[in-house]
Amino acid sequence: MIETIKVDTGNKGQVKEFIDFHYDLYQGTPQWVPPFYSDMYLVFDKKKHPFYEKNAAEFFTARRDGKVVARIAATENTVFNEYHHTRKAQFYYFDSIDDQEAADAVFNAAFQWARDRKLDTIVGPKGLSIFDGYGVQIEGNENRAMMTMMNYNFLYYKNLFEKAGFEKEVDFVSCYLTREQFILPPKMQEVAKRVEERGFFKVKTFETKKELRDWSWRIGQTYNKTFVNNWEYYPLTEREIQFLLDSLLTIADPKMIKVIMHNDDIIGFLFGFPDVSEALQRQKGKVGFSRPWGIIDLLSEFKKTTFISLNGAGVLPEFQGRGANALLYNEMAKYLQGSQFEAAELTQVAETAVQMRKDLKTVGGKEYKNHRVYRKSI
Repeated sequence: MIETIKVDTGNKGQVKEFIDFHYDLYQGTPQWVPPFYSDMYLVFDKKKHPFYEKNAAEFFTARRDGKVVARIAATENTVFNEYHHTRKAQFYYFDSIDDQEAADAVFNAAFQWARDRKLDTIVGPKGLSIFDGYGVQIEGNENRAMMTMMNYNFLYYKNLFEKAGFEKEVDFVSCYLTREQFILPPKMQEVAKRVEERGFFKVKTFETKKELRDWSWRIGQTYNKTFVNNWEYYPLTEREIQFLLDSLLTIADPKMIKVIMHNDDIIGFLFGFPDVSEALQRQKGKVGFSRPWGIIDLLSEFKKTTFISLNGAGVLPEFQGRGANALLYNEMAKYLQGSQFEAAELTQVAETAVQMRKDLKTVGGKEYKNHRVYRKSI
């Protein structure tokens, strides 16, 4: 007998139960990278998390014999709906044992919540912030997740979704690239060279966190304008931009953040993040000021890892096709050649980002992970 419960976000026991189910389900899975517990608890803080400034969410668990067997968060991003003129619900934090009845219990709870809000479609997994990973992983599950930047799940999730009547909405592909394979075609190299020589676009690099922080708001504003043609885009609020920047500045190495300038304006960017997945796995998601050894472990992993995530690369739409893209990839190649990194992952590029997907194949990227966002009419 399945019992479905709406989580009381003021009830510490119910919140802990929702959070712990994920950790318990994936414990011992070598490809899984545990999220930070502190980040998970922030999701339930409707005063601090910027998502709740204009949007809504509820959380549900399904229990059998008193034990949690599935969970889900149902959300309404009103800003997204207003921008796209849609009536969509979204969902995230789906987890379930390999049991259709358990999965259907939380799916149905999310469907009903959405219907009660007069929404007509549900889409996901799609998180509360733009740094949350998209989709259900349907390919490449044998590979370790890239830190907490993407979801990892068991392969049976795909069957749970499709048996519940979900259909594909959009795929997000991640590409693997070795330092040796990352070679720009001669034509792209020539374009990048001409652009640099003419000085029409220039690359700005950073040496210190203070310098990066001084530029961070300008970077955030450009980020907010870059992906207007992408499936997942919606205009971020000022609090959401600040939340993004705070997250970025916490984990960023300034030397791995580069921006492309046109005169005094930022028109493109490249974000690189050293892969500290092994340290995150060792610390089991428990990193903070109360566990200083965890922070030390992360900092140590920063210095010795040979793998990097390039998660955040783009050029403003009005400057695409004018050489800025070639300069961006040339800068990426130059950085890898002179760094500690032997390989890179281009993390989660939507199939709707047609030019970016084409460019990644051109420079030698090999698709090796696929995350699918699903939809269902309700």
